[in-house]
Amino acid sequence: MSREYFYGAARKPAAAARIASMDRRPDVRGTRATGRVARLMIGQGHGFIRLNNQRDVFFHRADVMEGTAFNALRVGDAVIFELFEDAVSGARALHVGRRKRSG
Repeated sequence: MSREYFYGAARKPAAAARIASMDRRPDVRGTRATGRVARLMIGQGHGFIRLNNQRDVFFHRADVMEGTAFNALRVGDAVIFELFEDAVSGARALHVGRRKRSG
């Protein structure tokens, strides 16, 4: 039996491709929405955004857009995000960023 066959060298490229594909998160998109930060759990790394209809939506620090620091957010800050409705876990805010002030 050859050494390559015994150690599985022929299977490595396929296994590496499968592992690499598992690392990529699908690019999930939702509908554009705005709201204000209602609660922040800085130590736990998540918070909630209150929509205009008084509904609270969960967001995680990983959902904050580049250029906006999670630790710099404050309760009451106006934010813009993509509202993703998930049948299993409920609503979630994705791509959260501070809303630009007009004027």
